[in-house]
Amino acid sequence: MSCLNTLYEQKVKDGDLKPDPLQKKIADQLDQLCVKLADYTPVKLEIGGLFKSFKKLWQKPVVKIKGIYLVGPVGRGKSMLMDLFYSQAPVQKKMRTHFHVFMQKVHKKFHALELENPKGEDPIPKLAEDIVRKTWLLCFDEFQINDIADAMILGRLFEHLFNLGVVIVATSNVHMEGLFQNRPGADAFKPFIVLLQQNMDELELCSDHDYRLGRKEIKTKWLIGCNQKNHDILDQVFLQESGGKQGQQVELTVMGHVFIISCAAGKVAKFQFQYLCDTALGAGDYLALTQKYKVLIIENIPVFNPENMDVIERFTTLIDVLYEQHTILYVSAETDWDHIYPKENRAAFFERTISRLYEMQSQDWTN
Repeated sequence: MSCLNTLYEQKVKDGDLKPDPLQKKIADQLDQLCVKLADYTPVKLEIGGLFKSFKKLWQKPVVKIKGIYLVGPVGRGKSMLMDLFYSQAPVQKKMRTHFHVFMQKVHKKFHALELENPKGEDPIPKLAEDIVRKTWLLCFDEFQINDIADAMILGRLFEHLFNLGVVIVATSNVHMEGLFQNRPGADAFKPFIVLLQQNMDELELCSDHDYRLGRKEIKTKWLIGCNQKNHDILDQVFLQESGGKQGQQVELTVMGHVFIISCAAGKVAKFQFQYLCDTALGAGDYLALTQKYKVLIIENIPVFNPENMDVIERFTTLIDVLYEQHTILYVSAETDWDHIYPKENRAAFFERTISRLYEMQSQDWTN
């Protein structure tokens, strides 16, 4: 029997969490999923030969367990609730990962399987089977699809995973029906949305309170003004974080291409915003960066042009990866983080970025 509810209520009693009836309702539903997952083992029935046909007839039917797609605004406790669920889920083989990290592993494995099968055999079934051997319960934080390459692979991969009995739980700021919409190729993506709706129950957590707000802020990490004064301050930050070492050029090899870091030393790397977010870089590059450097300095963040969505989406992806990897961030920018993307033109997904930037300025961010 699951004890997720007991754990949640104890955290409220201890003062670690504030009483929130909407969170409690979601905790109840996640608790019910925990109960269903007790002693769960995915079963793939094979058909072939007379014996296997009789075996299929004798075997009890497999009860399909639907996962959960937890959606809502930033800061409402979605990730916290999923972490509680994951800690209590009585599943032998389970994985909790950020969606960006998962997709980078998928692309890497997909590429490797293509090289192993030059005759053009579809690598997706093998990829799905490799996943299910290690993972029966797959928990994603920050499920989102902004990249056409991700969209092309995910539909077929998830179809195989669901057929193999993998249960998926995910958090997101976007409703299922809004995934990858208003983009080129969105119509071709709609069958994947239907697939998610058939295999996951969408639950909404829409509390009035953003629990990330209210943490004490350190204003010196976000310097307003792209000027010489702030450039000099960030140079001093670099020397402090590098232990006095001067920056040098470093090359990282990511998914077969070279990612050049022009200034890095020790645990810190420094970039111009334009190089990080206005060139063909993606989540894999940012993840490789955070795995090598724990402090990142970005200079000259402009006010975003709403017509240049590629830059905005790269920036949101960058912040997602930095947040998940708990990277310390220093920047110089033309304005504060709440105004780099004007509110009158702001896409809804950017609200998550604003909330994360706010939290990353807090004193206890590095604790």
